[in-house]
Amino acid sequence: MNAVEIEEAISNLAEQPFDAANFPYAFLEAFGNKETTIKRLRTGGENKSDVENGVLQRNNIHIAVCSLGNTNTILNELRSSPATAKAKFILATDGLDFEAEDLTSGETVACTYQDFPNHFGFFLALAGISTVKQIRESSFDIRATSRLNRLYVELLRSNPEWGKPERRHDMNHFMARLIFCFFSEDTDIFNGDDLFTGTIEQMSARDASDIDWVISEIFRAMNTKLEDRASGNFRPWAIAYARRR
Repeated sequence: MNAVEIEEAISNLAEQPFDAANFPYAFLEAFGNKETTIKRLRTGGENKSDVENGVLQRNNIHIAVCSLGNTNTILNELRSSPATAKAKFILATDGLDFEAEDLTSGETVACTYQDFPNHFGFFLALAGISTVKQIRESSFDIRATSRLNRLYVELLRSNPEWGKPERRHDMNHFMARLIFCFFSEDTDIFNGDDLFTGTIEQMSARDASDIDWVISEIFRAMNTKLEDRASGNFRPWAIAYARRR
């Protein structure tokens, strides 16, 4: 699995209702562990954890799910466990809080359970991917790439004709414009925080039935020069996108 595939698997895991009994195995599976490996940990003698509700993948990670409010206590227990001696990581969660430590570097992660996908780059060594600093720091970019990929797939699923050769250029052009808008609001090219996503959320209907029109108006404004703005008949929320040259 590559980093984008791992991010998608981890995000899907975080979006599901928390399953304490299954979490350690689902977490390992998200990082590319094979079904046979997971099965041996579940039912065989591979799991040598000495921590309650713990799962130890030898030489890799020691994971434990705990009762509410005990995440830090269990992380300390994992750290001091003799079984952890050769593990690279320790991880504890109660379904609300999430804490982990890289035992080689001493780096730690402490966040809510729902936010742990933002730190998936911290664990990429579990998949045999070199976790140099640049890769870890690009975790948010990888998440964005993965989400755009899922959007692309969903758009084609709902509009199969968009994937035909005669429409592929339009589809790719549309995705490129979306990427530019996301980049622009993150780098302050647009005025205001989260201008693009905020406009979409505020101005489109709850069922998204008119989102195509909202996006079209934004793109039309972006294609309009300043001197032509007055005659563009723009809605007030679209004026912010008109070009300033």
